[in-house]
Amino acid sequence: MFKKIVIFLQMIKFEHTVFALPFAFMGALLGSEAINHVLPSWEQIGWVLLAMFGARSAAMGLNRLIDRVSDAKNPRTANRAIPVGLLKIGEVVLFVIASFALLFWAAAELHPLALKLLPIAVIMLVLYSYTKRFTWLCHVVLGLTIALAPLGGWAAVTGQVDWTAMVFFATITFWIAGFDIIYACQDVEFDTKEGLHSIPVRFGVAKSLKIAQAFHIITAIGFIALLLMTDLGWWYIAGMVIAYIILFYEHHIVSPGDLSRLQTAFFTMNGVLSIVVFSFTLIDLVVRHN
Repeated sequence: MFKKIVIFLQMIKFEHTVFALPFAFMGALLGSEAINHVLPSWEQIGWVLLAMFGARSAAMGLNRLIDRVSDAKNPRTANRAIPVGLLKIGEVVLFVIASFALLFWAAAELHPLALKLLPIAVIMLVLYSYTKRFTWLCHVVLGLTIALAPLGGWAAVTGQVDWTAMVFFATITFWIAGFDIIYACQDVEFDTKEGLHSIPVRFGVAKSLKIAQAFHIITAIGFIALLLMTDLGWWYIAGMVIAYIILFYEHHIVSPGDLSRLQTAFFTMNGVLSIVVFSFTLIDLVVRHN
C-alpha cells in the first residue's frame, strides 16, 4: 500500500504543488485582509489546502490518463506510471474521482461562492489536457487553470471577487504560462512529429523564450500592481525584488542553444519564487496585525 501511494504521488508530481499552493494561501491572506481586515482562520487555511490537493491531484491524474498514448511514445515521459504498467487505467480513474470528491467536499466547507465557482474549475481542469491537440495557446490555458488557485483562495474566504483578485489571477496566469513555455522547449521535436501544438512548435525555441520573457515582464508588473492596490508594505517589496531576481536568473540560464539547465529554471527557480513571494507577504501581514 505504501509503495502504491508513492507511485500515485510520483504520478501527480506532488513536489510541483509548490508552484500553486503558496499562491492559493496568498490569495486567502490578501482577500481576508482586504475584505475582512483579519487574517484567515486556520480552519479556512486547512480547507483551502485540501481543496488544492484535490484539484491538483484530479488535474494531474486526468492529464496522465488523457496523454498516456503520447507519453508512451515520448522518451522523456515513457517511464511514467501508466505507460510502464505501474498503475492501471481503472486505478487512476478511481483516483481522479476521489480527488474531485475531495475538492467538492473542501469547497463545500468554505464560502458558498467557492462551491458555485467549482464547475468552472472542473471544466478548466479537464480542458487543459486536450488543448495541445488543437491550439498553441495551451500554455495560457494552463496558466488560467492554475491561477484559479489564488482566485479560489480569495473567493473561498471572502465570498467575492474584486479587481485586486483579478489582477492577482492575471499575474499568476502569465507567470505559469511563461515558465510552461520554457518547459515545452524540450519537447519541440517530439510535439512537431506527433502533430501537437505549443508556442515552441509554432514560433521556434528562440522566439518562444522571448515570449516567455514578455509574459514574465507582465508578471512583474502585476506584482507591482498588487502593491499599489493593497496595503502591503516593505516586507512584500523585499519579496517582490527577490522574485524579480529569480525571474531574471531563470531566463539567464536558458538559451536557444543551451537548454541543459531547463529543469533548474522550471522547477527550482519557480518553486523558490512562489515560496518567497508568499512568505514575505505573510510576514508583511503578520507584522501589520501585531
